[in-house]
Amino acid sequence: MIDHEGTQVGIVPLSEALNKADDEGLDLVEVSPTADPPVCRIMDYGKYRYELSKKQQEARKKQTVVEVKEIKLRPKTEKHDLDFKIRNIKKFLAQKNKVKITLRFRGREIVYADSLGLEVLNKISAALEDVAVILQPPKMEGRQMAMFVGPK
Repeated sequence: MIDHEGTQVGIVPLSEALNKADDEGLDLVEVSPTADPPVCRIMDYGKYRYELSKKQQEARKKQTVVEVKEIKLRPKTEKHDLDFKIRNIKKFLAQKNKVKITLRFRGREIVYADSLGLEVLNKISAALEDVAVILQPPKMEGRQMAMFVGPK
């Protein structure tokens, strides 16, 4: 048994330990049930649970959730629209989110996947060089080409 101050009392019968805890107005908590003999501690269990919940709340507050945002393009997207999409990607990266850039090919556009598609994605990666790191280079997934970028 360990008393409320943290000093080890020794092996004490259960009834005596419960009486000591009751005299001090605290609870008898089993700390290590697998030990032989089991280890118990006299403490304010309600206060202990409250402090534990506060620690968990602080840990959750410091935790950040990284989202994956997606930008969809076509191979013949015009320069102004492409600049607008790049500006949005930079905004997402500033918020510490990852971005999936998807280039969708429709119909006969699939013929241009290796040439025009790669050219567009390389142009985007060149524009994002200073603020992003490429997590996954351009890769074909069916009728679309995808690339992942993350914040530096």
